[in-house]
Amino acid sequence: MRYSGFRVIAEALTGHKGWKPVWRDPAPQAEYDYIIVGGGGHGLATAYYLAKEFGQKRIAVIEKGYLGGGNVGRNTTIIRSNYLLDGNEPFYEFSLKLWEGLEQDFNYNAMVSQRGILNLIHSDAQRDAFTRRGNAMILNGADADLLDREQIRAMYPWLNFDDARFPIKGGLAQRRGGTVRHDAVAWGYARGADSRGVDLIQNCEVTGMRIENGKILGVETSRGFIGAKKVGVAVAGSSSRVMAHAGMRLPIESHVLQAFVSEGLKPLIDGVITFGAGHFYVSQSDKGGLVFGGDIDGYNTYAQRGNLPVIEDVAEGGMALMPAIGRARLLRTWGGVMDMSMDGSPFIDKTPVDGLYFNGGWCYGGFKATPASGWCFAHLMAKDAPHKVATAYRLDRFLKGKMIDEKGQGAQPNLH
Repeated sequence: MRYSGFRVIAEALTGHKGWKPVWRDPAPQAEYDYIIVGGGGHGLATAYYLAKEFGQKRIAVIEKGYLGGGNVGRNTTIIRSNYLLDGNEPFYEFSLKLWEGLEQDFNYNAMVSQRGILNLIHSDAQRDAFTRRGNAMILNGADADLLDREQIRAMYPWLNFDDARFPIKGGLAQRRGGTVRHDAVAWGYARGADSRGVDLIQNCEVTGMRIENGKILGVETSRGFIGAKKVGVAVAGSSSRVMAHAGMRLPIESHVLQAFVSEGLKPLIDGVITFGAGHFYVSQSDKGGLVFGGDIDGYNTYAQRGNLPVIEDVAEGGMALMPAIGRARLLRTWGGVMDMSMDGSPFIDKTPVDGLYFNGGWCYGGFKATPASGWCFAHLMAKDAPHKVATAYRLDRFLKGKMIDEKGQGAQPNLH
């Protein structure tokens, strides 16, 4: 069933009796050619592109809980490609281009809204750094505009321009950035994969991996053994636990990242704004709530909830940037488990186990990377060769001294 405006009208005239389930609920088969562990955005996108772009068959996605119940539904919905380093910028620009055509590609309303993203500048040194980043973006085919103080004042006159510590001196804008409805991304990829014969198996936890003579034969699950010629793992903050079944210790730590939404307000922010003097980023949802976030909680955890010190820190950043929100009430908060790598950049690579592939270490960048991550992981699994925009995302880059440290923080995951 293809969705369209005409279909909505036809169903309205016939009592909405023709709608069908968005995807099947199949029992697992004894064996597949491909198994993707993880039913989030990256896993579902991988299965979708394996079937659609690479013509592969007999594919299954297995998920411990329900589809989209992890980080893909627990983020602040921002998409962008405003990166500096050559290892990252081409990849995220490829992802942004996929976002631009995604709804037509998988025939689902993901509410892609290219409302723009603005990174604020608060010092002369920061202007120099953002100028360099903007030039790197342009060299890689992305868009970037360096704005002065008055241009930003015309856009957002209620910002605190004359804060004694953090005066706003300008900003770096990417007009093609924006937001996407996170749940709809998972649903759209799931529906698209299912329509191409992919089995989406929920409530199926991986409890082990069967490996013989250095080759993976399949996965042990809560619903029995499932054989596979190739297995791809894309489980975000659970990466270390799942890959431990293959005897692998990853250069990854798991931390919770909290997100917040306020009560509904009148239209205030028509884009995405990031505070350059602290870690605070904000947009406004279609319902009127301010959706914002900040730093991860610094301790290791697998819990999908955070603690009050980070809430206070994020609120302080928001108040420094726009004191007008001081009387708005916080409606709810939630957390996603981040797979924080040692240099702040991800992995899309084969492992030493023949037939086992890994996708993880996304830190803060997982949601915006969803389309390109799925495409590049599918490319790797189908062709056993990395996609040209993902060649730097190797597991052995630390051994070879080829780190991709976008923030220049060094080998401390919680700082990225």
